[in-house]
Amino acid sequence: MLKMSIVMMATVGAFASSPKINLNRIVVKMKDGHSLPKNSLVKSSKLLFENMYIVNTVDAKKLAQDLKSNNKIAKIQFDYFSGRKSLPSAEGTETLEKNLEKNSDGFNDPGMRRLWGFKTADKNGMDISNAYKNFGSASGDPIIVAVVDTGVDYNHEDLKDVMWVNKGEIANNGIDDDGNGYIDDIHGINTLVRDEQGRATGDMMDKHSHGTHVSGTIGATQNNGTGIAGVASNVRIMGIRSVPNSGDETDIDVAESFIYAAKHGAKVINCSFGKKHNEGGMIVKEAIDHIGEKYGVLVVAAAGNESSNNDRSKKYPASFESENLLVVASTTKWGRLSGFSNYGQTTVDVAAPGSSIYSTTPRNRYSNMSGTSMASPNTAGLAAEILARNPELSPIQLKNIIMDSVTKGRRYTSKTVSGGLINLNSALE
Repeated sequence: MLKMSIVMMATVGAFASSPKINLNRIVVKMKDGHSLPKNSLVKSSKLLFENMYIVNTVDAKKLAQDLKSNNKIAKIQFDYFSGRKSLPSAEGTETLEKNLEKNSDGFNDPGMRRLWGFKTADKNGMDISNAYKNFGSASGDPIIVAVVDTGVDYNHEDLKDVMWVNKGEIANNGIDDDGNGYIDDIHGINTLVRDEQGRATGDMMDKHSHGTHVSGTIGATQNNGTGIAGVASNVRIMGIRSVPNSGDETDIDVAESFIYAAKHGAKVINCSFGKKHNEGGMIVKEAIDHIGEKYGVLVVAAAGNESSNNDRSKKYPASFESENLLVVASTTKWGRLSGFSNYGQTTVDVAAPGSSIYSTTPRNRYSNMSGTSMASPNTAGLAAEILARNPELSPIQLKNIIMDSVTKGRRYTSKTVSGGLINLNSALE
């Protein structure tokens, strides 16, 4: 039973230009066989992957100037901000009473009637309900999906049972028990709050709502008589807080999030964020390539919300050229591309429901949001469900299956590479 209602819109300002650099960090890539040189401006450093170092400093520009003539260094990159932008905020609350009776779709989650994306392909949905009727739920080891976003409310009634847990860490003891460089990272990390050594901290509780909404779309517990059902039936959500409440995430925070997720077992990473320009720093692109090749991770990214053609006007990370990246446009329940959605016949891979998507928000609430931010987790959830049944798939194979099994439509032919809307039932067939 609905108690109060709210509609939260995420269609405006989801991608922004980058106005500044972080003056306290740079990225230094060393040539093979060489270590990071010493310099009095270096406060601390961290090997991120291969020969790539995050260097914490008191003056990024001065340090870059000092190091640029060192012939042992392959590349120096600044840490660019994405630019501040508006993220959705709650204008009220909605709660759902529990329910144990299954509906005609086979789910007992009381908010199911709001999940139009679960409907059949002829109803402009992803054919989720039919997929579970025909193939049942996935078994075996859960697929870990990392949500790089504003964090996750890991205490939410519909998410607490699907949160990833770092079994090597003891909660709240202030010790890095597993020796991975992060303290108390039970469900993920928070790159926005760092200690004196520049290390990301462990509590990634959502301070906004965006990341919790994304997480519910991917994997809210199915058939628990509570709230909604996520797209994936056998999934664990790893929460990583790297997007501030006002947007403005940085390249280093994003890249470190990707590396952390991959090293800790994530096979799908959802990216419902982005910016209009790339100032030359390629650390995020290199991280995507690295985790795809070494760890078998597929990165799913929102296309952006400017109603523009990404073939002509690039958006990042969506416009990085990588085989391990799947880019998603947004559709409406009427089967059209959402008015706000970016598109691209050669750069945007698939379309997915993104307008008026109903999902979890902090403190056991539920609401609607709209944006390619919502289309991306629908696709990430679908990817996780396919992978749970076929864990041997590489990220490229998984991407191809998703693209090859879309429901074709003339409205998507000139707007996406695949020319269609994602379809779980067809993918599993």
